[in-house]
Amino acid sequence: MNNKMNIPLSGIIPPLVTPLLDDDVLDVEGLQRLIEHLIAGGVHALFVLGTTGESQSLSYKLRMEMIKNPCRIAKGRLPVLVCISDTSIVESVNLACLAADHGADAVVSAPPYYFATGQPELIEFYEHLLPQLPLPLFLYNMPTHTKVSFAPATIRRIAENPGVIGFKDSSANTVYFQSVMYAMKDNPDFSMLVGPEEIMAESVLLGAHGGVNGGANMFPELYVSLYNAAKNADMEEVRRLQEKVMQISATIYTVGQHGSSYLKGLKCALSLLGICSDYVAAPFHKFEQRERGKIWKALQNLGVDVVLR
Repeated sequence: MNNKMNIPLSGIIPPLVTPLLDDDVLDVEGLQRLIEHLIAGGVHALFVLGTTGESQSLSYKLRMEMIKNPCRIAKGRLPVLVCISDTSIVESVNLACLAADHGADAVVSAPPYYFATGQPELIEFYEHLLPQLPLPLFLYNMPTHTKVSFAPATIRRIAENPGVIGFKDSSANTVYFQSVMYAMKDNPDFSMLVGPEEIMAESVLLGAHGGVNGGANMFPELYVSLYNAAKNADMEEVRRLQEKVMQISATIYTVGQHGSSYLKGLKCALSLLGICSDYVAAPFHKFEQRERGKIWKALQNLGVDVVLR
């Protein structure tokens, strides 16, 4: 294990967008600007090839580039986590080995999707996967996309393997998340991370270790400050900053009529902020000028002075 990653991993770990110039062309300059922006904003680690990173819409060539380049750009300044979720265990192991070769610190895995697995089958899958991994593993719960949710008892069983060091939950179900925290209460080194930024602060107040929050791509200082306020139980500051996070959620993520509005809004905002391209991988397309104008207005209302272009 790379000794620069503290256990349990805590803080704000942005799920990086994958800056693109085309369906199979990485915006490397935009990626460089994004990572420098995040490091300057004080984030605690980087998470690549997650849902916000459009991993399952990318070719393996692009996925490999999104492993090599962030590791190269980060240069050991903070931990890098690489998502290896796939329908094929062979490809998951291939991505994990590439991540290790390029200096990543851990890998992240959601349940295999397409064929729904039962809880005993999930345990068997990870018992088969773990001995083949060269890096420690975070489990990733994303039931809206995988159609499978880890039962708390399943997480506890899989985490008997010392190579399993944490859990990221994107279910947006606070009762479920608290149930997992309770199931893992005897393992204080097991990192508990929450995905939806709207509930990050309350989760940290109740004992979670941090958040994997997409909005930190845009405003890393805001999310780091909110995390610190929650960690210190500074309720006045939590309330003040939480209002900003909810404003982002209610405006930037709601332009458009479909489930893709979060991703399109986030990438559009990053483009307006001058950080990276707003190209979205197929099957989606970036916002047209009308929607782009709405994102510009949302940024203006957040106090960010950007030029509509």
